[in-house]
Amino acid sequence: MRALTVEKLVPGGYGLARTEEGAVLVRGGLPGEVVRGRPVRRRGALFLEEVEVLSPRPDRYPHPLPPTADLPLVYEAQLPLKAGLVQEALARIARLDFALSPIRPSPRATGYRTAAQYARHPLGGLAYRLPESQVLFPLGEDPLVAEPLAWALALLQTWPLPVEEVALRGSLLQGRVLLGLIGGVPEALKRPAKALVREGFAGVVWAEPSPRGRFRGRVRPLQGETTLLEAFGPLVATVSVESFSQVNPLAAGFLLEEAQGLVSGGKRALELYAGSGLLSLLLAPRYLEVVAVEISKEAVRRGEADRKRLGAENVRFLRADAREAQGLGRFDLVVVDPPRGGLSPEVRAYLLKTRPEEVLYIACDPATWARDVGVLVQGGYRLAFARPYDFFPFTHHVEVLSLLRLGEG
Repeated sequence: MRALTVEKLVPGGYGLARTEEGAVLVRGGLPGEVVRGRPVRRRGALFLEEVEVLSPRPDRYPHPLPPTADLPLVYEAQLPLKAGLVQEALARIARLDFALSPIRPSPRATGYRTAAQYARHPLGGLAYRLPESQVLFPLGEDPLVAEPLAWALALLQTWPLPVEEVALRGSLLQGRVLLGLIGGVPEALKRPAKALVREGFAGVVWAEPSPRGRFRGRVRPLQGETTLLEAFGPLVATVSVESFSQVNPLAAGFLLEEAQGLVSGGKRALELYAGSGLLSLLLAPRYLEVVAVEISKEAVRRGEADRKRLGAENVRFLRADAREAQGLGRFDLVVVDPPRGGLSPEVRAYLLKTRPEEVLYIACDPATWARDVGVLVQGGYRLAFARPYDFFPFTHHVEVLSLLRLGEG
């Protein structure tokens, strides 16, 4: 066991320290802290295990946090570190000297999450699954979840449901919660589902566990509703327990409003990785035609329902892989909000070939965003705007809203 000083925060939520063997990654280690542990080599890198903080920062957060919270600082101290991750990625990976707009904080530092997933503990109650392991950590309460989910967690702690995991999706707008039961036998869960709806859940669905990921197997409604309405800034849209929607709707609403004001408007707009098409629906008044491309059948179904409810006749949903965009032709604006892996090579090639006037890029990973921005800038675009957004307080995650335009400008 050795004492090390954490130098800085690096992508992935690790502090970085140095040993004679090289750089070592310290989960939960904060810049300036002295820590002690056992370096172990995994996946070609050194990680510090059995971490003990010998000299904590004075601004380390003093209250209990879930093990998923890898940035345990008072909230004001988190923001410059997150902005620094984005600025460093832009300089190191994209090799761009560009001044970011100031980071936009989350409206709530705690109580912000409207979606969460927990394992059932074999001794009863719910548990966190520790990062990068199958170890279960019993759940007392979760200070990061919003009020509807806090109610649901307290209730579910007393229910011995025969499932592997539970997933929750709440709505701040409606103050209600949907429940997903993952694993178990759906026929045996119908009666508990009916009782849970009587207790106050808006609806319950069952999902088959799948090695392909969350809700990638069979999904079956058991009782009650399957969607809720949530406000994302100026837009009210449907959310479900089985498909991705931003878990911090208050912060996402601010980003969507700013994104709406950044673009120039025109004839045709395309949104790739569209989900349920929040941006397509927001941009509908600015363009004659908007096409939203999304591979998830459930997300497209919700998007179509929102389109009809909002009367957005010029928005068209297309269920397809974003990599198939080559056949769609040219657009004035292309909006991309890809997963953490960033844009696929096919999408980057499509942008550089069709050359839309503007690319609105929303990112959840600064490193892959910087990689893609670098490629687009080399291909003739310029970065016109970029602002970090904090959707996930007490974690290393940071979103980026950016706009690229053709030419020198």
